[in-house]
Amino acid sequence: MSQPLLQAINLSHAFDYPLYHDVSLQISAGESIAVMGRSGSGKSTLLHTLAGLIKPLSGEVQLFGENLYEMKEEQKERLRRYRTGIVFQQHYLFKGMTALENVEIAALLAEEPIDPELFERLEIAEVMGQKVSELSGGQQQRVSLARVLSKKPEIIFADEPTGNLDRETSELVMAMMMEYICKHDAALFIVTHDEEIASLCSRCYRLEGQKLSRCEKEV
Repeated sequence: MSQPLLQAINLSHAFDYPLYHDVSLQISAGESIAVMGRSGSGKSTLLHTLAGLIKPLSGEVQLFGENLYEMKEEQKERLRRYRTGIVFQQHYLFKGMTALENVEIAALLAEEPIDPELFERLEIAEVMGQKVSELSGGQQQRVSLARVLSKKPEIIFADEPTGNLDRETSELVMAMMMEYICKHDAALFIVTHDEEIASLCSRCYRLEGQKLSRCEKEV
């Protein structure tokens, strides 16, 4: 059996109050994992911890077979540039640039060519020349996804990627991510409030009461 791309071992975290403790999971190539839970339950914090952005209070994250939080910052930066991609809830696009320029920067840093068909598939081809500030929230979200997919990551971390989208566009975005991980033998870790979106994933978990457990209805 191949080694998991990502393995979380007994993770715990807290801010002013405990968020979760003793969280363990793993994800392999071709898999998708959804984590659901109420606002403030720690879903996004868990995603940021797995992606290398927030160090856990205790526990270990193994990413591509290495201890993520024992790596030097330069190593983590290379992983973020070449091997992982994060779709943030707030997009974090460069507002003074065009949508295309945002994607070009990510592709250039990852040393990957841009496939214009990606913009057609995401139904944003006609707005790629516009400034990000001129786009709707839904269009910005799809540009954010295009930026990540253009990097050709091995793991995608997606924080509420359909939160600002209508049902039809949400289904399009999920279909694109699912198609990507299948085609590239990659993996997806997604945080969502949407049970329908979660049901599309290989496994569903719920984070509540400071514990991570499998959803009652497995998909």
